[in-house]
Amino acid sequence: MIPSSWQGNIYPYFARGRLCSTAARDREVYPIMSMAQRKISWISPEEYLDGEEVSSIRHEYIDGQVFAMAGVSLRHGRISGNLFVLVDTHLRRQPCETFMSDLKLGISPAGPYYYPDVVVTCDARDRRSEYIKHHPKLIIEVLSRTTAVLDRGGKLDDYCSLPSLQEYLLVNQDEMRVECIHRGPEGGWHECVYTAGDEVHLESIGLSFPIEEIYDRVQFGACGEEDEVASE
Repeated sequence: MIPSSWQGNIYPYFARGRLCSTAARDREVYPIMSMAQRKISWISPEEYLDGEEVSSIRHEYIDGQVFAMAGVSLRHGRISGNLFVLVDTHLRRQPCETFMSDLKLGISPAGPYYYPDVVVTCDARDRRSEYIKHHPKLIIEVLSRTTAVLDRGGKLDDYCSLPSLQEYLLVNQDEMRVECIHRGPEGGWHECVYTAGDEVHLESIGLSFPIEEIYDRVQFGACGEEDEVASE
């Protein structure tokens, strides 16, 4: 049953990443709603999680508000699928699990809750929950025009606050460009960028492959392809 506090204005239907709340950590926002629409009741984490169990649409939860996730472009879907196959095949028969964007990642029990494009967890504690993971080792996000600011901003801060995280991969869908942010042995974060002709190294799971494998069957420059949305 949908929590009573959601009735009448259950979910603000935004494109993924177009946040219209005034976040405590000064996130970048995209003002696509009127001021009246922004006055949405605060939702508790428990209400959000209960609602997600019965909702046919996925939503992210940030600062007490829920945000509907839009469908992805065909290019985005291909890139995410290629990455999932590369990673999951490599980790087969290992005590790790690979998930795509239908699984929630909780930064803390109070939130935020996100749906990364690809996430790897090797922590036994994550086997206790079928729907939410809290201890990722690797997170991958495929960038788009509407999500790049959030993926490099609020999400970057949230993801890197997780003690278990070793690597965060940001994958461009308009060109062969991959940004890899990994935790060094001293605990600090380091960034490297891969472009066409490079071999991508995922130190967190011991996997290397040509960057071209990420972009297999992906066509660049096709007019409007990023705006062509695949149904979820």
